[in-house]
Amino acid sequence: MKLHKASAAVAAVLTLSLAATACGSGEDSGSGGDKITIGIKFDQPGLGLKTPDGKYTGFDVDVATYVAKELGYEASDIVWKQAPSAERENLIKNGDVKFVVATYSITDKRKQEVDFAGPYLLAHQDLLVRADDSSITKVEDLNSKKLCSVTGSTSAQNVKNKLAPKADLQQLGGYSECLTGLENGAVDALTTDDSILAGFAAQQQHQGKFKLAGLNMSDEHYGIGLKKGDKDLHSKINKALEKMKSDGSWDKFVKANFGPANYKNEPAPEITEAS
Repeated sequence: MKLHKASAAVAAVLTLSLAATACGSGEDSGSGGDKITIGIKFDQPGLGLKTPDGKYTGFDVDVATYVAKELGYEASDIVWKQAPSAERENLIKNGDVKFVVATYSITDKRKQEVDFAGPYLLAHQDLLVRADDSSITKVEDLNSKKLCSVTGSTSAQNVKNKLAPKADLQQLGGYSECLTGLENGAVDALTTDDSILAGFAAQQQHQGKFKLAGLNMSDEHYGIGLKKGDKDLHSKINKALEKMKSDGSWDKFVKANFGPANYKNEPAPEITEAS
């Protein structure tokens, strides 16, 4: 009888130990069996936006939801986690998220720390100007103009250092401030990725006020970031992205999120990031 009790006690300890190990692995926070945690932007209209009523909208959100469904998760199983640009690698490496879909450009530097599936969108650095402004048709036209971007933006420095060195660059705290300046004439153009610009221009309060200049100043291949070496997940995400393109969902997501901005998007890119 004592032996039976001792065996039961050992089994209980072993069960608790295994449970603790599972929790400490980061798998629960990233996947959790019944739930999946995905990193997105919370402040980019048209891509990843948390609305005042607590909902999440945008192209990246639609893509992430589609991929999660292909992995076996319903939309209600998703836990959305804010993934600021500077924190994306840490969130992935620490297991705080299963993957990140957050205007995440695939670069060699980032691939040293995380893996990428995709790409699922090809964006370009562009300019947003007032709808009635026909004075900016090429990047050199900015040399006599006031250009706005957010503080520390690589897009702004790209223009200032390489493309239009005489542009009057004004760096503000956020894109909404630049949009206000653009609307009231304080600045002449706003620069960042065209997908992000299209997302702002497509907002209901901005429709008809702005247009994209259509200048492809860089190529930005957006990928889905995930932990290095997870070949199974990598392969499943790529397979989901291929299905999303072939069944028409990709086109539907682009039209729904960028359509009001008349965004001249590139076709769905070929998936090149093999597991």
